[in-house]
Amino acid sequence: MTEALIPHAADIRQDTGQGSPAAAAPVASASPAEVEAAVHGIADRSREASRRMARANRAWKDRGLRAIGAALLERKTQILAANAKDVAAGKANGTTAALLDRLTLTDARIRALAAALENLANLPDPVGNVVRGQTLPNGLRLRQINVPMGVVAAIYEARPNVTVDIAGLALKSGNAVILRGGSAAAATNEALVHILRDALETVGLPADAVQTVDQYGREGANVLMRARGRVDVLIPRGGRELIQAVVTNSSVPVIETGEGNVHIFLDESASEEMAVEILLNAKTQRPSVCNTVETLLVHSRSTVLPAVASALRKAGVTLHADERIRASLPASIESTAATDEDWATEYMDLDLAVAMVDSLDDALKHIRRWSTGHTEAILTNNLANAERFIAEIDSAAVIVNASTRFTDGGELGLGAEVGISTQKLHARGPMGLTELTTTKWIVQGEGQIRG
Repeated sequence: MTEALIPHAADIRQDTGQGSPAAAAPVASASPAEVEAAVHGIADRSREASRRMARANRAWKDRGLRAIGAALLERKTQILAANAKDVAAGKANGTTAALLDRLTLTDARIRALAAALENLANLPDPVGNVVRGQTLPNGLRLRQINVPMGVVAAIYEARPNVTVDIAGLALKSGNAVILRGGSAAAATNEALVHILRDALETVGLPADAVQTVDQYGREGANVLMRARGRVDVLIPRGGRELIQAVVTNSSVPVIETGEGNVHIFLDESASEEMAVEILLNAKTQRPSVCNTVETLLVHSRSTVLPAVASALRKAGVTLHADERIRASLPASIESTAATDEDWATEYMDLDLAVAMVDSLDDALKHIRRWSTGHTEAILTNNLANAERFIAEIDSAAVIVNASTRFTDGGELGLGAEVGISTQKLHARGPMGLTELTTTKWIVQGEGQIRG
């Protein structure tokens, strides 16, 4: 990140005041102390906004979500113009096709964002949900209920749709959110944050429930990671380098999302029609996202490999195959020799590693070695194999006879997702509304004392 992305001291001092711009254009040169003061000011205003959001009832929050959805559609031209600047800059900087796809917003994608907000509005409010409760023999009435986290921060890469998804989920779950969306989507995120804040104000919700530190560059992100006590939880979303940087350097509690080195095991009993349709969808429907399949494991007694490989090649997929797969393919189906690097790679492009295995045991062994714990799938007509795969695969999502592309908050009925957690504490898999809440105990008595 260049120094040009850090604002002047005067702009920082202005941004710490009430009603200050949430997404000021990045300018130059400020001391670390001034950046720290500015980001702390944002966090403190987020804390105040989170208290108001925690008191908002479902109807009020849903009005806010619908207002944001309507504003996105009304100001679509503005969003697309800002996004065009980011995409043009990305092309000039040599950004890969996969990353450009993630960066790009279209009319259809903006409409999908508005639809996702409507879906969120239609979902039950998790706040106040009773997890468990009882009346003790001494008459004390106990309830454990879901409550908002408070101030949620997110650091993510060139995915402007994430700006809307995370903000929507945070608002519905009664939180305030601080965003760091990265320089590649700076113009788009600036436009989106302004639209989100304006829409919240139209329904009487605090604009400071959505803020960004993008204007403070990398140092702003570093301060955010160190803002323990001001920020309740931090969620990184992006590639391995970004996620590990946040996990390693943050003093704020982190919910770790992970990369998706996703596997599909093609059992010997799987039908050709199902295998072809699922593999094409899992690899080619949108190859730049984390739930796209990256490795195909084929049982040595399967008869459908030639049909699957042919369909993938016709769809433009490059096959990185081991020796046994290459020997089994007709000469007309091109492939390149796979290495260990291929088994470890999240391509996020039209590339697929392919290996042959002799048993379910061998498939499980390969997945245990190379999986990132995101999503694994089995294609089979053998119930015993399916049940064993489910029991023994230790990933956030395990899928039987369906595309891995379903590991998605929207597809699983969560409305949207903050990210897909591959850790085991608090949240695992697609993180929706409930995952942005914690719990507290309510104890009601009539004068009881402990003996």
